[in-house]
Amino acid sequence: MEEFRAIVSGRVQMVMYRDFAQRHARRFGIVGTVRNLPDGAVEIVAQGEKASLEKLLQDLHKGPLLAKVTDVQTEWRIPHTRFDSFEIVQ
Repeated sequence: MEEFRAIVSGRVQMVMYRDFAQRHARRFGIVGTVRNLPDGAVEIVAQGEKASLEKLLQDLHKGPLLAKVTDVQTEWRIPHTRFDSFEIVQ
């Protein structure tokens, strides 16, 4: 299992970006979390098979229709905590 942490910047809050990320992660069998950050960005922590995570990353660069993604900073790392599902964190 692999893990990444991604910070997505641009117009990504108030445009259903977290819901988009959750739907796509679940479709690929990925577990983790997505949450809004105070600076207007969105953070995603995702765990799964490398190929599935790469597909999710491609989708995160696009986002939902109303989003305008300007940057996705990704950090691949060793998982220390195992998630059971993919959830939106408030």
